[in-house]
Amino acid sequence: MFKTYETELAGRKLVFETGKMAGLANGSVLVRYGDTVVIVNVTASKEPKDGIDFFPLSVDFEEKLYSVGKIPGSYLKREGKPADKAILTSRAIDRPLRPLFPKDFRNDVCVVATVLSVDPDNSPEVAAMIGASAALSISDIPFGGPTAAVNVGIVDGEIIINPTVAQREVSDLTLTVAGTKDKIAMIEAGANEISEEKMLEAIKTAHVEIKKICDFISDIKAEIGKQKFEYKSFDVDHDLFEEIEREFKDRVKSDVQNVDKAVVDANMAKLQEEIKEYLTEKYGDEAEEKIANLGEAFYKLEKKVVREMIFNEHKRVDGRALDEIRPLSCEVGLLPRVHGSGMFTRGQTQVLSVATLGMMSEEQSLDGIDEETSKRYMHHYNFPSYSVGEARPSRGPGRREVGHGALAEKALVPVIPSKEEFPYAIRVVSEVLSSNGSTSQASICGSTLALMDAGVPIKRPVAGISTGLVTDPNDDSNYVMLTDIQGIEDFFGDMDFKVGGTEKGITAIQVDIKVDGLSYDIIAEAFERTKNARKYILDEIMLKQIDKPRAEVSKYAPRIVTTTIDVDKIKDVIGPGGKMINKIIEETGVKIDIEEDGQIFIYSNDQEKAEMALAIIKEITTEIEAGQIYKGVVSKIATFGAFVALPGGKEGLVHISKISKERVEKVEDYLVVGEDVTVKVIDIDNQGRINLTMRFNEENEEKSEDGEKCSSEE
Repeated sequence: MFKTYETELAGRKLVFETGKMAGLANGSVLVRYGDTVVIVNVTASKEPKDGIDFFPLSVDFEEKLYSVGKIPGSYLKREGKPADKAILTSRAIDRPLRPLFPKDFRNDVCVVATVLSVDPDNSPEVAAMIGASAALSISDIPFGGPTAAVNVGIVDGEIIINPTVAQREVSDLTLTVAGTKDKIAMIEAGANEISEEKMLEAIKTAHVEIKKICDFISDIKAEIGKQKFEYKSFDVDHDLFEEIEREFKDRVKSDVQNVDKAVVDANMAKLQEEIKEYLTEKYGDEAEEKIANLGEAFYKLEKKVVREMIFNEHKRVDGRALDEIRPLSCEVGLLPRVHGSGMFTRGQTQVLSVATLGMMSEEQSLDGIDEETSKRYMHHYNFPSYSVGEARPSRGPGRREVGHGALAEKALVPVIPSKEEFPYAIRVVSEVLSSNGSTSQASICGSTLALMDAGVPIKRPVAGISTGLVTDPNDDSNYVMLTDIQGIEDFFGDMDFKVGGTEKGITAIQVDIKVDGLSYDIIAEAFERTKNARKYILDEIMLKQIDKPRAEVSKYAPRIVTTTIDVDKIKDVIGPGGKMINKIIEETGVKIDIEEDGQIFIYSNDQEKAEMALAIIKEITTEIEAGQIYKGVVSKIATFGAFVALPGGKEGLVHISKISKERVEKVEDYLVVGEDVTVKVIDIDNQGRINLTMRFNEENEEKSEDGEKCSSEE
């Protein structure tokens, strides 16, 4: 049955429609937010997937270019691989939903949000996040929501919910917050060095709106929600768990404590083999089923041991205090021919970042549904299998790599100099060499080092750090927080709260959680922990290695000479069919970018060649003015005078009477075609004809002689 439900979000109408489209999905909601329209469909398999030990949830945010009246730019003229923005939105939808499914649920669940129409002032990403929660809530799929989400901006110090395009352009904050009625479930932010206090205020303001939307979805669920289907539970074999806990808990506790991840992994692998031998010896032919269930039971035991150590004893597996950062080190200038490089090491996590400077025309073009069409600063993150000691072939960046790269990029964008200050396209690639947690935050630190080594005049250095959490399952207000979590603490903990920023404030946040939400107290403490850790990393490690950007870019980076010309002169510099600009490039060996506003960027490793190209361009674009002196070339000779080619493609006439002080019978006696001459513009008539003289020096002499005569007569 077709139903429509309406509410208001940030002063704009939000409408849900159900029962009209996609009738075979487990749940379907068409979301209208202004003129933005997104349909979200959720489906689940009838049977669980065999042989897996995780919940197989997939989320796809599908950008359809027809939604903004565009035809795809690819050869096939259809949407292909999702753009990075779509991948990031899929991850943002996934993160608040995933913890709210049953822990023992193994059925495939697919969430597909398809963007049908886009009103730039009303975010399709927010519509998709809210729509996904609504579709799951009214479906028969087991789900503990609802959740809701909003965007937040700060304009002139004022917090704004779901800012419009105009407001986003001047906002100091791009924040997405998702949550349940009671807690915050996801935070994703890019910020212009916002204080921790202002960020928490923005999150709290977002939660007020989130609560309203959660109530709205709950009311719809109460009216039309389907009964949740029963599923096969994949909970751990409790008898097996209790037995191995009784027999091997102390071994797990002793063997898991080591600074070296490889040693811990080897210890755990060896112990699992010993447990298999124990089960075989004890149960004989009946051991096979128990061994098949051992993986889940052993995982639960290791998790319980690690969490109890942290929560009850305030003891970490590598022996650190709760607020202690792993050993840190950094280097710059490691690679001789690249434009800038920096390596950052935190414990067994190590990232090498490399910066490359290019022409403005090398900035990335974006073919998406939002208003951003290009990107000048690009950050890419690679996570090869060798970084965790595994042997897997590389298959290109996945969603995780895209997400981590975007987080590091977001952290550094606020400190990147403007195009006017530093007219380069900038790409940084972070290669994860070794991983034991927080590689995205190490990428932020390594990229700051690489940019400074490349001579990029960033406003301030940026560092990143993450905090973790272990909560009491019976009382989530009772918790232990960890600074600088390593892999095992992320794996078995409840939170990965990543914050990048400068000494002045926050530039990026990404929060992943495994519990149903975070309280304001936890968020506030995480902000304080990360602030203190960032300051230590910057002051005691990074700035002691390189305290400011290099004064000059690398000798291997292109040098830039810039100028600005009148927009009407662009066609003169380019020339018919590009002949003029190609001629300049051939003669000087430079590369040239011309912007629509008349800005010209000349790139060359040879400063002299760049200056030569600049001189040619200035000559082409010179405006001829009466009374000014110019160098020209005789282009044609007539009986009444000579035509002279002037800068800017203009031509003027030197009348025969203006060639010399003496009487000139034949022009050819004084000038030849191709001869360089210096001329002065007498006037430019109303038809644009330029009259020249070569006698301006003689005329000046005559004037000075007349002046001397006058003074002597007096």
